[in-house]
Amino acid sequence: MVEPAINLYKLFVSKVPWTASVRELRQYFQQFGPVEQCSLPFNKLTGFHKGYCHVTFTTKTGFDSALEKDIHVLEGTKLHVQKSYQLVEFKPREGDSREMDTPELM
Repeated sequence: MVEPAINLYKLFVSKVPWTASVRELRQYFQQFGPVEQCSLPFNKLTGFHKGYCHVTFTTKTGFDSALEKDIHVLEGTKLHVQKSYQLVEFKPREGDSREMDTPELM
């Protein structure tokens, strides 16, 4: 039996202030709609986050609302918010001698 697909809408947010936390980012973006996940990757050597995060909404409405807002400001810093693209790799079929140049964007 195949499970129904769940649509998730992901944003890439850069220029995140170094003092911001996942909790603060989640709270900020929840004003646009329900947030499924907010990830803020950290640098293992420095212990500081890398200055960007991914915010995933459960609804297209929340996702679209966040994208439509012209300026996002958190802790006095203007965030750069854009649609997140994930690379999808395609594996050639057995016996297919063609090679893939680059992965396609989803």
